[in-house]
Amino acid sequence: MSGSDAYAQVGYSSFEIGLGSRPAILVVDLQVAFTDPKFRLGGLPMIHSATERTAALLDVARGRGIPVAACYTAYCGQQDMPLWKVKAVREDFIYGHPCTAMDPRIFHKDDFTYCKNAPSMFFQTPLITWLVRQQIDTVIVTGCTTSGCVRATAVDAFSYGFRVHVAADCCGDAEQGPHEDALRDVGRRYADITDSGRVAEYLSVL
Repeated sequence: MSGSDAYAQVGYSSFEIGLGSRPAILVVDLQVAFTDPKFRLGGLPMIHSATERTAALLDVARGRGIPVAACYTAYCGQQDMPLWKVKAVREDFIYGHPCTAMDPRIFHKDDFTYCKNAPSMFFQTPLITWLVRQQIDTVIVTGCTTSGCVRATAVDAFSYGFRVHVAADCCGDAEQGPHEDALRDVGRRYADITDSGRVAEYLSVL
């Protein structure tokens, strides 16, 4: 995804990162809090679309033996929760609340599924250890929300030295503008922006 003229003129988006030989799919927060309309954050159409596309991509990945890591967000209570400004997170994202369950279209017993307590899938979680043990060199980021936890995960993956690809149609946000802004920004600096079709084609030849 190219940047604006001003960014391009000074050298942003100058290179493609490219794909390695050992990919993993990362699924950020596709828990029912975001994917089931009965919950306060669950009525966002872009996230519903992203969930469907991610589920289809995961079927391809699992069929090829590609590792999948998926996370949800939950807390014991206010004492271990960051100072979120999102009302539903502060009040509902508590261990045992139904909203913390993984969406059944996403969950698979053989995936590495765990709880995170900050925006990034990497922050103080076992993810980096798991990726190293799988000898992963490329991560494909999916999930929600694009401008929040997806972006944070992509930046941390870049910081750890992985080849980072964000599957745009497998990510969702509350509005199109922040979704596109986040993709454009990480695409200028840290990641290649792709889609589920191109990822599936890449996985099919591994």
